[in-house]
Amino acid sequence: MVDPVIYQPGLINPVRKIGGRTFDFAHQIAIMGIVNRTPDSFHDRGRTFALDAAIEAVQKAIADGADWIDIGGVPFAPGPEVTVAEELDRVIPVVEAARAASDVVISVDTYRAEVAARAIEAGADVINDTSGLHDPQMASLVASTDAYLVITHSLAAPRTPLPRPTYRDVVKEVADFLQRRAELAIERGMPAERIIIDPGHDLNKNTYHSLELTRRLNEITALPYPVLVAVSNKDFIGETLDRQQHDRLEGTLATVVVCVLRGARIVRVHDVRAAVAAVRMTEAIMGYRPPAYTRHNM
Repeated sequence: MVDPVIYQPGLINPVRKIGGRTFDFAHQIAIMGIVNRTPDSFHDRGRTFALDAAIEAVQKAIADGADWIDIGGVPFAPGPEVTVAEELDRVIPVVEAARAASDVVISVDTYRAEVAARAIEAGADVINDTSGLHDPQMASLVASTDAYLVITHSLAAPRTPLPRPTYRDVVKEVADFLQRRAELAIERGMPAERIIIDPGHDLNKNTYHSLELTRRLNEITALPYPVLVAVSNKDFIGETLDRQQHDRLEGTLATVVVCVLRGARIVRVHDVRAAVAAVRMTEAIMGYRPPAYTRHNM
């Protein structure tokens, strides 16, 4: 009998070697810790903009149990222009420091092929393109390396506002978009087994859209690529619970658990320690992970 609550993703191959780590996504969820080296990110608000603060955040995320570090130098939202040179100055030293410190998976959040190339040279294992391959050359660039590529659903050009986005069926349209962009990446030489997809909660979507994506995430995880969800502290959680930016941890953890039950295999979070506990407990309930120890009534 199939459990109606737990969905197994329809992956081409659940076992993936990403950088120096191997994940069995049939029974394992990867925790991605966020380190934004930006003065205006929506959550950190510059807390990790200084290089020493960013490196300290990397070290803390690893100590708290992160499998993966996602480093960003340009926010998704519109804001002051960040040149290629500025973005490189922000992300490359952090990639190098993270690579020197650990075999943790490193991804760089960028929509620029030039930044992606330099990041991979510096030690990044994954390029996280939140623009949904706005520049199709990104796929060709990543395909020429051993790196993985994250393709995220978003509609507007990078750093461009899209007020009042509308969809007939947000989940179907997101799934269709991701399938088409994955096929484009494959046409440009990207191996299918190195593609990851992200439905892009809140990216060109309102709160109802993001809630619907979460509720029906199994329709996205039915695609043959591992699904990453980036839901941490997002506005759809704040608007649902009437919580301000730094008071959304409980809502974030609840959303993460629901996404895992519906087949998400990589979760991108700000609060790594709390997310590790929530996800590892969920894995145990799903039968994927044994308890750390057993003494109670034994």
